[in-house]
Amino acid sequence: MKKYTFTEKKDTRSGFGAGLLEAGQRNDKVVALCADLIGSLKMEAFIKAFPERFTQVGIAEANMIGMAAGMTIGGYIPFTGTFANFSTGRVYDQIRQSVAYSNKNVKICASHAGLTLGEDGATHQILEDIGLMKMLPGMTVINPCDYNQTKAATIAIADYEGPVYLRFGRPVVPIFTAADQKFEIGKAWIVNEGKDVTIVATGHLVWEAIKAGEILAEMGIDAEIINIHTIKPLDEAAILKSVAKTRCVVSAEEHNRLGGLGDSIAQVLVKHDPIPMEYVAVNDSFGESGTPDQLMKKYGLDDAHIVAAVQKVLQRKGK
Repeated sequence: MKKYTFTEKKDTRSGFGAGLLEAGQRNDKVVALCADLIGSLKMEAFIKAFPERFTQVGIAEANMIGMAAGMTIGGYIPFTGTFANFSTGRVYDQIRQSVAYSNKNVKICASHAGLTLGEDGATHQILEDIGLMKMLPGMTVINPCDYNQTKAATIAIADYEGPVYLRFGRPVVPIFTAADQKFEIGKAWIVNEGKDVTIVATGHLVWEAIKAGEILAEMGIDAEIINIHTIKPLDEAAILKSVAKTRCVVSAEEHNRLGGLGDSIAQVLVKHDPIPMEYVAVNDSFGESGTPDQLMKKYGLDDAHIVAAVQKVLQRKGK
């Protein structure tokens, strides 16, 4: 198992803030809109540098999406910012009709995704957003794993033509990817090569998969770990190449078991190479209030649950 270490923890939403500033510095067509959550989205640096390129919409998320769609007609590249719940569920009609249907170049940037929003509870946690957004024709869906990757992804989507959903979070997590990385939309990152089982993870669960891989290595199990930061378009070739070797797979995501990364992987396997698969995800339920660590454990998203899923899928593989 390849050793990954870190010297600092940071929230992925801060990676978005840093990336937005750099994207704005590189391209004067980059603009930002926010629905009354500037601090939560870490947009302060962009606003300070480019006050004339920022619009505070207030608590009017549907208007924000409509305004962003309109700005693209003038050649601007709008980045919208609010919580993931309000970025998707609250404004799905506006995204579908004004952005996706007409293929507008809007970057929908969503913080506080998943369970690890924490104490704000089920009304603010969203576990359905990946499914909602990946079903929209032409929508690119990205869910990076740490500060550096979120920053790189934010910069990359400014150069990408078309609608994008960029999902990130509130809690501090280890920074273990390179600061100077090149972010390739739609290209998986092989975190660790292995031969016994494939673990495909996204977002915060990539680090949990790495920790699980270390535990599994001590048990004599050689796990191949893949970071799927781009859920749509999915790097099918990377998944199929890996499972051709390991012959079983575990998906891991901070999302509902229904409609997320795991379902996308299952569709690929059913079509090309049916093999045993297990899901690590929230099992079709809403969340609740609690610390991120408490919620990850209770809802079965930590390294221990990934290890258990690997053991289960290996048993099925051996039959």
